[in-house]
Amino acid sequence: MTEADANTQAGEAQQQFIIQKVYLRDASLEIPNAPGIFRSEWRPQVNVELNTEHQALDESAYEVIVTITVTTKLDSKTAYLCEVHLAGIFIIVGFDTRTLDGLLGSYCPTILFPYAREAISDLSNRAGFPGIVLAPVNFDVLYAQKQAEQQQRQASEPQ
Repeated sequence: MTEADANTQAGEAQQQFIIQKVYLRDASLEIPNAPGIFRSEWRPQVNVELNTEHQALDESAYEVIVTITVTTKLDSKTAYLCEVHLAGIFIIVGFDTRTLDGLLGSYCPTILFPYAREAISDLSNRAGFPGIVLAPVNFDVLYAQKQAEQQQRQASEPQ
């Protein structure tokens, strides 16, 4: 019997992180000003919104969703609006609450983001527009900012 087997039998949970599934949960593309928008000079203003969320599916499985919304305009007219919800199911076992929160809030979105970025680029390209390449995102920084905001809110709440 190995030491790991002995530890598991003794009741100590081993740490596991498994990517069970990565999938496109939802995607939409709107071109409200077609076909006229295709006759305009292509000098877009691009707005990108990013959001992450997660939920427990059971005691060890979690769904994490990265949502990216890209709104591209030419002057005041919307060229296209593209939104992608890229999700993953992750099996996460044996981590303390703080580490689990970090995995769900930062590490998992970091894994999913390249798939979401590719889906956005592909959809915009298939719609007849130049493919958009979104810049990399540092989810560690975003997670740290979110944690700091939560701590600030808790500190300012009356006891």
